[in-house]
Parts: sequence; C-alpha cells; structure tokens
Amino acid sequence: MKNVLVTGCSTGIGYCVAKGLKEKGYKVFATARNDEDIKRLESEGLTVIELDYADPESVDDCANELILRTNHEIYAIFHNGAYGQPGAVEDLSREVIEEQFASNVFGWIQLTNRILPFMRHENEGRIIFNSSLLGLVTFPYRGAYNASKYAIEGFADTMRVELANTDIEVSLIEPGPIESNFRKTGLKKLKENINTEGSFHRDNYRHVLKRLETEGPVVPGTLPPDAVLKKVLLALESRKPKAHYYVTFPTYLFGYLKRVLPASWLDKLILKTSGND
Repeated sequence: MKNVLVTGCSTGIGYCVAKGLKEKGYKVFATARNDEDIKRLESEGLTVIELDYADPESVDDCANELILRTNHEIYAIFHNGAYGQPGAVEDLSREVIEEQFASNVFGWIQLTNRILPFMRHENEGRIIFNSSLLGLVTFPYRGAYNASKYAIEGFADTMRVELANTDIEVSLIEPGPIESNFRKTGLKKLKENINTEGSFHRDNYRHVLKRLETEGPVVPGTLPPDAVLKKVLLALESRKPKAHYYVTFPTYLFGYLKRVLPASWLDKLILKTSGND
C-alpha cells in the first residue's frame, strides 16, 4: 500500500482526490487547517494531518508527522491547498502578495523539500502540483493568483529537469473551471484586502463581485472535481507520467491559443471572455 499525501482536503478537489485515492487502495494522508474539518474528515475514515501552508512551522510539523507515520516511506504528494486573491495588480499591497505566495508557493516548495530526501532514498516517487489554467494564461483581476500559479509551473518544470536522472516524476495538473467553494474564499479576501470603491477599477470590481457571489458554475465547461482525480491517477500510475495534464475544455482551448495567437490577439480575447472589454 503506497503512502500519498493530499493537501487542502476540506472541500472540492482535495476532498475528492483524497477519498478517491483511498478507494483505489492508497494509504492517504489528508490535510486540513481547522479542527472542525479535521474531525469531519476523520469521521469519514481519512487519516488527517493539520497543515497551514502559510505557516512555516505548520509545514515542518506536517512533514515531521508524515515522516513518522509512514516510517519514511512516502511515495507521492499532491499539492492542492491554495486560494485566489482577487484584485487589480495596482491594488495589491506587498503584504497581500506575500500572503498569497506563502500559501500557494512557499509552503508547497518547503513541504516538497522536506519529503524529497526520502523519495531519493527509495529512488522513486511522484510529486504532483495542482496548477491552473491561470498558470498558462492570465486573466484580469487575478494577478496575485496568476503569478502564484506561474511560479509553481516554473518550480515544477525546473524540478522535473533536476530529477531527470531519478525515478521521481514531477507532474502539473492544470484544471480550468471546477465545481468547488473556491470563489467563497476569493470573495472574502477581496472584501478584506481591496478597497474596491476607492480603486480606479471600481466599476469592474462590481462585475468581479457579481461573479464571486454567484452560486454554481459561472463558466461553460465547468466539471466536477472527479475530473481532476482522473488526471491525478494518471500522474500516479503511468509508467512515464506526462509533465502537464490539462483538465476541462477551457484549459485545452487557451493552452492551444496561447501557442498560436499573437499576444495582442490573445489579450483581446481574454478581455472579451472575462467581460472586461
């Protein structure tokens, strides 16, 4: 039974992947931040470790507990826990950007680096990063999140080359719109950290707020989280997994368009698609 760590399991993609891998026979260690979610997940039969990516001590504690519980035998990690900070780039303070990167980038790499020596010892393992369509193309008013996902893409691609002479594989999962509670956190962070009415972009923020407050899918091609689970299984079980796994039609579409369109054409299409033309 192979040990797999899945992060950000309170809802959505992480929850689906943790449950799905457990059903497939993996020994899953799920993470969550708050006691209520931890107790709920444990009541459903999952083994849970507390983790707050933004807190370096929490990351180290998670790694230590995982190492202890697995007797150093860690086959894979699926990095998923993240949030999206909305806001125009010019409205983002340094502190807000640092908070976004602490959760979405720094904690991911810190935890990977704690676990990687044990994968090297066994000369096998899978490191899987849940990136995004927004790690391929940028949409307005998502600059902090766009940048965090671009950073993860850069780290993952670099690690894949650095580990090329081992049997440790690095893959990126790149979902587009997936059913989740992702927008709820974004709405909270927008209200906490951005002065929307005092911004030059205040009129467009009204559209952003409307999107974040809408219940249910707001984009055609939205898929349930088990679409991501299917790609994670491929990254775990393929003899030679792909570097990049696209999920949802919008990801395939914009991934292709970025390769073939001039930047100015793609910018116009993104503006029109995002309702900011």
